Amino acid sequence: MTDLMTLAELGGPLAAIGAGTYARHAHPALYWSTVGLPVSVARFVASYSSTMDACGLTVEPSRWRALAVKATSRREVRLVPPRRGLIRPTSTGLRIRLRLAPGQEPADVAASAERLRHAWGVHAVYVREIKPGVVELRLVGFDVLRKVRMPRQSEGGLLQVPVALREDATVFVRDYRTEPHELVLGATLSGKSMFLRNLLAGLAAQPVVLVGIDCKRGVELAPFAARLSALATAPDQAAELLPVLVKEMEDRYDLIKARQGIAPGTPDELITSDIWGLPEGERPAPVVLFIDEVAELFLVATRKEEERRDEMVTQLIRLAQLGRAAGIHLEVCGQRFGAELGKGATMLRAQLTGRVCHRVNDEASAKMALGDIAPDAASAACAIAAEKPGLAVAGDTSGGWSRIRTPYLSLADAATTCRQSAHLAPDVPALTPFRPYVPPVPVEPTRPVTAPRPVTE
Repeated sequence: MTDLMTLAELGGPLAAIGAGTYARHAHPALYWSTVGLPVSVARFVASYSSTMDACGLTVEPSRWRALAVKATSRREVRLVPPRRGLIRPTSTGLRIRLRLAPGQEPADVAASAERLRHAWGVHAVYVREIKPGVVELRLVGFDVLRKVRMPRQSEGGLLQVPVALREDATVFVRDYRTEPHELVLGATLSGKSMFLRNLLAGLAAQPVVLVGIDCKRGVELAPFAARLSALATAPDQAAELLPVLVKEMEDRYDLIKARQGIAPGTPDELITSDIWGLPEGERPAPVVLFIDEVAELFLVATRKEEERRDEMVTQLIRLAQLGRAAGIHLEVCGQRFGAELGKGATMLRAQLTGRVCHRVNDEASAKMALGDIAPDAASAACAIAAEKPGLAVAGDTSGGWSRIRTPYLSLADAATTCRQSAHLAPDVPALTPFRPYVPPVPVEPTRPVTAPRPVTE
């Protein structure tokens, strides 16, 4: 009996520790909700003042507060930390708003984020300014990029696609209204195709014209042919498709100018400079052009191919410079992109506002994608390990950047989504000659409900 009691006393805690360790690695979200969240809240509440004091985030109290302390008690007047708001738990961490004391700025709190992370025992701490004098601390309890799970309520509006998850557990939304064009770089097996796959599947459910240029004989974009309004699988076909898109852009500008030339008494809200100001009945559907392996459009071997290259690059630059107001957007993908591709490459890259860089084979590729907007982002992209496909660094020309990771989406599921939403493809007569051939889906023969009986005399 004594041996059983001893075994129970030792085995119970060991089993609990083993179960907790397994849950922490195999099911981090469940572990956080049951164990990590209460422990982190208790640690945060108990050590908030001392931690802020140790990080140098406390200030002298106001004169009235100091007088009140001296009048009501004889204890020493201590430094005060920023006033905190309610603790709001989430499925991935905690959110707390802090009202900064006079003389403090958000950069002071951001500089101490790493020390706060160790003090409170969480995976990461991020600081975001809400308004002047108020910042939000976002505590992340575990590595959300190790196994990406998108939030359930992450649907976007028109031309907005939740395509990845940021390291601070927020959703990375590809918004073509704010960033009309984007450059996506990544080496083989880096997750670039998965990013493109999620983006196509998200846009397939919207009334958007999808156009593809895939010079790898269509191996990347052909599975989505049912939803594509046009597809070019070779440089020769791309040279024929791009002038049609430029002509479509010019026709849309003529439509906008016709709206601007209406009667003088027209209200100001009816005068527009892009298609989004047109009435819904007159507004053409937006167009998203996907270009996979853009370097194939630049490579030439003969003088004739060089002339064709120059024409295509000129048309791409025109689409990048003028396409936003006409509702035409570019998604340029490749393994490498820079001035060595030839004339016009740097000018085209300068028009691509959004930048996403997956794992690359050399440092120069990361600098080409992110070095001109955020040198720190280029260094972060070079540190991406091959064991984490889909992990990338996303930035924009404003200088902001963050690590993101795309969730896994099988090719079959993405192709099925495009096939089921094929009826949503807007009709663009100019693109009809370039519509890809979609083979019919084979129908499996149905089995009879009852087994056949032999005929007897």
